[in-house]
Amino acid sequence: MRIDRFEGEFAVIVTSEGTMNIRRDMLPAAAQEGDVIRYENGLCTLDNVRTNELREGVEEKIRRLLRGEYD
Repeated sequence: MRIDRFEGEFAVIVTSEGTMNIRRDMLPAAAQEGDVIRYENGLCTLDNVRTNELREGVEEKIRRLLRGEYD
């Protein structure tokens, strides 16, 4: 699950099945747009490893596009 955006007191979460809204106060205080979260035992936690992997992948795609590599 990934935080797509915040809308007021809710976070819009993207899942493999679509989107869902959860209360912002259910997330860790440090949660940001783009963060990957896990929901286990009634708690949401940040998955910093997966978040960094996704961000690095996006950054690499942007670098390739800027170099003119369209695949």
